[in-house]
Order: sequence, then structure tokens, then C-alpha cells
Amino acid sequence: MATIGDFDPLNSTVPATKIEITVSCRNLLDMDTFSKSDPVVVLYLQGLGTKEWREFGRTEVIDNTLNPDFVRKFVLDFFFEEKQNLRYDVYNVDTRSSNLSKHPLSVKDFLGQMFCTLGEIIGSTGSRLERTLSGIPGKKCGTILFSAEELSNCRDIATMQLCANKLDKKDFFGKSDPFLVFYRSNEDGTFTICHKTDVIKNNLNPVWQPFTIPVRALCNGDYDRTVKVDVYDWDRDGSHDFIGEFTTSYRELSRGQSQFNVYEVLNPKKKGKKKKYVNSGTVTLLSFKVESECTFVDFIRGGTQLNFTVAIDFTASNGNPSQPTSLHYMSPYQMNAYAMALKAVGEIIQDYDSDKHFPAYGFGAKLPPDGKISHAFPLNFNTENPNCVGIEGVLEAYFQSLRTVQLYGPTNFAPVINQVARCAAEVTDGSQYFVLLMITDGVISDMAQTKEAVVDAASLPMSIIIVGVGPAEFDAMEELDGDEVRVSSRGRFAERDIVQFVPFRDYIDRSGNQVLSMARLAKDVLAEIPDQLLSFMKSRGIEPRPPLPASSDSPSMSTTTTTSTKPGPKERNMHA
Repeated sequence: MATIGDFDPLNSTVPATKIEITVSCRNLLDMDTFSKSDPVVVLYLQGLGTKEWREFGRTEVIDNTLNPDFVRKFVLDFFFEEKQNLRYDVYNVDTRSSNLSKHPLSVKDFLGQMFCTLGEIIGSTGSRLERTLSGIPGKKCGTILFSAEELSNCRDIATMQLCANKLDKKDFFGKSDPFLVFYRSNEDGTFTICHKTDVIKNNLNPVWQPFTIPVRALCNGDYDRTVKVDVYDWDRDGSHDFIGEFTTSYRELSRGQSQFNVYEVLNPKKKGKKKKYVNSGTVTLLSFKVESECTFVDFIRGGTQLNFTVAIDFTASNGNPSQPTSLHYMSPYQMNAYAMALKAVGEIIQDYDSDKHFPAYGFGAKLPPDGKISHAFPLNFNTENPNCVGIEGVLEAYFQSLRTVQLYGPTNFAPVINQVARCAAEVTDGSQYFVLLMITDGVISDMAQTKEAVVDAASLPMSIIIVGVGPAEFDAMEELDGDEVRVSSRGRFAERDIVQFVPFRDYIDRSGNQVLSMARLAKDVLAEIPDQLLSFMKSRGIEPRPPLPASSDSPSMSTTTTTSTKPGPKERNMHA
């Protein structure tokens, strides 16, 4: 029997969606003497926070061609919040073995390879990416092309309502306070929680409110996969009493209200002890409907850009950067917490920003030459153009600023939030969405102004990630992270929850594995971004543009390169 704790659907392991990757190659090396090569592409995945590669799958072999268009697809779970590293190896297969998966591919078969992330494929124009193959010194290995499409059932949202009849009485002085918990089954036989209904107080014949759930969260695309439902009696202290359970499937539920969807609630312990035990009540499906909604991937494929901005805390409480005790210490051997947080989040978001130019600011420092305090200075000291090229460019500007400015104070957040909000206010047509990463070591000095800035920004295409570094207590930050109570200022409540706060110390790997620490941090702080983007688009009635059509080179491929200049708002209008 599964136990119940506080359930956060964003921290469950449901992928954002499933992505189908189509692969083609052009101008491969000709390795056969009397004919052309017989190519196959092998996909390897890298484990999160590890350097180990494992084979995921292979295309079919296509005989006698240097320009193959493979039919067999790769279907991958897509997690926006993870850096999903992919490696594609291309081989020439001479054997006609009936079992290709057992064929020992060797160095002499090698035609080239390419590394990328799943985010790079999805984030490229029209989700079509072309890259050069490499790996054979002195040889031009040709190119490999990818086209990504979201599986259609991943956009389905199910809405259902259930009721129960004659549930067991669990409370001594009253009836029961029942609620349902849904679990989807995993391939290894375990179960993952995916939804919890409302609690109906003091009622053995409850009718729960209708609720919606993504179909992928319920069954991960497998309509016949077991869905387990536990029935509990709610208790104030969290020790909820188990009433019973039943199983169903998405396919069964999709039949709607019928005799097939009246379930006996069974308690295995009671059934084992009592010979006359029949059941602990019944649960009936009252209604079930499925609708398709626009997804995060739809907007990315349609051209929506994620604009990433960084803001770093340069207050004196961080300590002298030249001392090892400082949170800004520039060690030649390892990154400090600021650099780790910046790299962890930035390396994922940059895949969805075509020009890779990132505005980067500092706050809380005295600037040369006159020692004026600034709460929003460009890290590159160029007020006309605060953009840095790539995440490495941001890191370089950050380290240069540490050598140039004097750490001071106070810790004011509002100026930087308002700076990004002004940019977001200029592009509200859905073509761009702004993500501000703020890294800080301490308590906010301008809390009232910051709350007002967040409330204003909540109506814009914008999200704010705050990472707390160091040992300080960050209790006040929880007020901005409006998961429980929406942020308010002067009687106004934020239109959306746009702030995600985490203390970095919660993600540090005990063995000292920085890569794993960074992966854990990014996974948590970025998990809410797709839903926050969708909530803005939905609130404004904005729909995604269709992806750009493929070129004539291949029916499924485009040969456009991945570097492009980020279009301005007028060039990239979305339609509402």
C-alpha cells in the first residue's frame, strides 16, 4: 500500500511530453569498395549527472546510400528541466545479421558522430536541427539532420468526476472524510502518485469535484497501463486511514459512465481477516472527457523564444572574493556556488534562445570610478548593451566584475525585477518569454518594493527564479514563492505564481559531485517554467504559431543552420 504525504505534481517524475525524433544524413563517407555505404544511426543517452553513455536504440540499416532518410524513429521522454545529453553515432553495416541489436559495431564501421541535447533539437527553428558529423581526423563526415515532433496523445487533458457509495466508517465520532489518490504504474512494477482529489468531510457517499489531469501523467501514453486508486479517510495529523483500493486504466475510464466504471473498493487486510467481507464501498465514474490543449513544445516549435537574464548579488555579506571563505571565491580548482547555479540553469535555458545573448546584471555593489552604489549594473559594464555571449560569456563577465567592483549593499531586488519587466512589457504577443535568474546570499532589504514588482510582473510574459546560496536563513523568500499564498502588494494579488525559490544547499551532493548538484538544482528550479509560460499564454488567449515548413531537401528535414539572429517583436508576431 502506498503512503500519502504532501504531493507536489511538479516534483513527480512525469515527463513534460514524449518527443519523436526523425533522423536523416547527408553526404556520408563512402566506405564500401563496390557500392555505397549501408548506414545505421545509433542513439546513446547520458545519465543525469554522470559521464556514462548507454545505448537507447538504432535506426534500420539502409542499403547503398550516402543520403539516408531513416523510417524508424526515436521516441524520447522530454524533461524541460533536465539537460538531456544525446550522442548519435553513424556506422556502415556490412553484415546482414537478422538481429541488428546484437551486431558488434566496430571502429572500422564508424562513419562519424554528433553530440547535442534534446533541448537543442526542440529549441531550434521549427524543431529542425542540422549538425556536422565528426570523429574521423582529416575527413569530412557529412551532416546529420533531426526533426522533432510531439506525440499527439501528449497534449490530451482528461477531466473526470467520481462519487462513492457506502464507504467504511473510519472516524470514531463521525463518518469518514474521504479522498482519492491516483497512481500510475511504472514499468518496474512500482507506482507513482499523479493526483489527489479534494476531501469531502463527514460523508460515506461523497461526490468529489471534477478535476483535470494530463493523460501523460495518468498513463504516460500507454492507455492499457494500470491506474491504481487508493481511498483514504483524511486525518488532521496526516496519518490518513486507508479505506481500500481499486485498479482501472485510461482506456477503461475513457468509456465514460457505464457499468464498467463502477469499482469495488477492497481492503486486502480486511479481506484476509473476515470471511464475509464483500467490500469497503464502491466508487463510480460520473463523467469523463478528453480535450487537447496547446503545450509548451507547441510554443517552442512555433518560434517562442526564452529570454534568459541573470542577476547576481554583490553585497558585502558574501565575504571578500579573495578569501576561500567567501561565497564569491574564485578557486582555480572548482566553481563557487554562484557560478554553479548560473551554469546549471543557464545551460538548459540557452537551448531555447536562438541568439544565445544573455543580459547579465549585478546588484548591491559600489562601482568605479566614483564608488556609486548600483542595484542593476551590467556585468560587462556596457549600459547600451548588457548582453553576454553564451553562458561562458556571462561567467567571464561575472568574474571580471568581482575584480572590479566593491561589494557593498543593501540587498535590493526590485530594481532588477523592474528592469526585466520593462523588457517583457514590450513583447506581450507570445513571441518571447522572459526568465530572470537571481542568485543571492541573504535577506531582501526592499521586501515591500520587491513584492510590488512581482505583482506587476505577474501579468507579463515573465518568470523569476531565486537561488539562495550560503548558510543564511531564507524564510522571507518563501513569501515570494507563492505556492501556498499568492504574493500581494497594497491589496493587489499577483495574477499568476511566477516565482520559484530554492536554497542551493539542499541540492549539494554529499560526495562532492558538482555535476550532480547542478543537475538536481536545475531540475527543481526549472520544473515550473513550462506551466508558467502556458498560464500566461492561456490568460491572454495566445495560440502558438505553426512551425516553419521543412525545406525541399527532404520531405521531413530542413537544412537551415542553428545560428540565427533573434527576431524582434514585429518580425515574429504570434496570433491571438
